[in-house]
Amino acid sequence: MRAHLIFYVLNQKVSATFYARVLGLQPQLDVPGMTEFRIGDGVVLGLMPADGIKRLLGDKLPDPKDAAGIPRAELYLLTDEPGRYHRRALEHGAKELSPLSMRDWGHEAAYSLDPDGHVLAFARDVAGGR
Repeated sequence: MRAHLIFYVLNQKVSATFYARVLGLQPQLDVPGMTEFRIGDGVVLGLMPADGIKRLLGDKLPDPKDAAGIPRAELYLLTDEPGRYHRRALEHGAKELSPLSMRDWGHEAAYSLDPDGHVLAFARDVAGGR
C-alpha cells in the first residue's frame, strides 16, 4: 500500500514553494491542480487547491476555505535533523508553535504552522524505535 497525504491549500504555488524550500525537495508532479512531493518510500505529500477539491466533490463537501488558517491536519516527519528543518520552515513563513524540545513519548520535536494552517512537526526518535 502507498499513502498520498493531500493538503487543501489556498494558493498552490505559494504552498509548493514553501514545501520545496522546507523539505529541500523538488516536486515529482507540479501541474495545475496538484503538486506532489515524495517524502518517503510509498509516501507522497500532495498540495491541492481548495477550489479544486470543492469542484471535484461538490456541495456535499464543506468548503475547505471556511477553515483557512484553522489547524485541521498535522504532518509529523521523523528526521535526524529536526532543528534544521524547523528553522527552514520558520525562515520560509511558518509560524512557530513550539520549539525543538524533548517530548514525553521519546521524541525531540518542534512544531509550526504552515502558510495554510496545517501543523508541521519535525522530530527525531531519541528513545529508539517509537
